[in-house]
Amino acid sequence: MAELFTQAPMVFIAVAFAFALVIGSFLNVVIYRLPLMMQRDWREQCDELSEQPAPDLPDGKFNLVVPRSRCPSCGAAIKAWQNIPVLSYLLLGAQCSNCQTVISIRYPLIETLTAILAAICAWHFGFGWEALMAIGLSFALVAISLIDADHQIIPDSIVIPLLWVGLIMSLFHPLTGADTLFIAPQDAVVGAVAGYLSLWSVYQLFKLVTGKEGMGYGDFKLLAALGAWLGWQALPTIILMSAVVGAIIGIVLIIFRGRDRQIPIPFGPYLAAAGWITMLWGETIKNAYLDMFL
Repeated sequence: MAELFTQAPMVFIAVAFAFALVIGSFLNVVIYRLPLMMQRDWREQCDELSEQPAPDLPDGKFNLVVPRSRCPSCGAAIKAWQNIPVLSYLLLGAQCSNCQTVISIRYPLIETLTAILAAICAWHFGFGWEALMAIGLSFALVAISLIDADHQIIPDSIVIPLLWVGLIMSLFHPLTGADTLFIAPQDAVVGAVAGYLSLWSVYQLFKLVTGKEGMGYGDFKLLAALGAWLGWQALPTIILMSAVVGAIIGIVLIIFRGRDRQIPIPFGPYLAAAGWITMLWGETIKNAYLDMFL
């Protein structure tokens, strides 16, 4: 199989795309359920003090596996054939088979996005450990981005393991000799520390000047994880790209949608997108920037 993927790159890309469609379906579950699981945990920790019921949170055993997926409108269980990524959405006509409630197009879009990102990683790196790790990072960044966009939180249960995986990967640098992933351990450690402290310093300065919190600790941890994966050398590119895109989108939302300036805009999706782009084309972007201005 490895020989086939090496000799026929398009086969590897197609397999990566199909596999990521299935993972994208699971990511939809993660994006919806993980914040609810966190809320349940927080409520349980506060029960002794608040003693207030939480009718908006699901009862009974609730995690990423159980209970089975159900229609949020009528509660009908979703059958296996109704849970095929993208295809089921089309076959059902974007409606629940039981109550005919419209199914959000967000679900197939997330599945398709996940598959496209995985296919690009497979094409860019070719068959090997670098591609597999890049695809795994893409999955994590999709989940982080959507959860942060929905709830303005970046779960520790995703970002902390991501940080550790990046540090552990660096231990294999002398064996692989790769220039893209599996960076040197010292670069990974410095990248993690610098990633965290850079945004933490901005946060503290902003709070000192304005008395407000400009971002959350999850953003610090996410940039630390990206620093552990890509090295401290990639941090300026990630920070610059995410800041510019975030500022542009924020201004557009304020001007054209009348968004209140006091409403927080999640920064995690911009960090995630900038990190993913830097993973693939960071060196090219940096060289182009230096050639343009130096």
